[in-house]
Amino acid sequence: MNIHGTIDRPLTHDPKKQAPMKPSTSEPAGSATPDFTTAGATTGSRQNRTREMQLIPEALARAHMHERLHEAERERLAVRLAAARRMQRRAERASLRARRALAMAVMQ
Repeated sequence: MNIHGTIDRPLTHDPKKQAPMKPSTSEPAGSATPDFTTAGATTGSRQNRTREMQLIPEALARAHMHERLHEAERERLAVRLAAARRMQRRAERASLRARRALAMAVMQ
């Protein structure tokens, strides 16, 4: 029977017998969270878990800012597109006025 412990109630209190923390696959490479190895098992993997838990708000804030930057970029693109369409309509109207003026000048 495989009974796994939890962070607060580990299966064993001996740090050498606890499973080492694996690097998170959801965080990008080069993040602030270093890879944990069994060499630091004397400090306890529970300490590693609490350090990782303390870094969760930072990772969430980083993801939130990343999303906000993308949202701002999309909004800037939409504003530029709307301005370009306005300028295109203005240029088309000016072209029609010029064509009409030329036609009137030729007819007289």
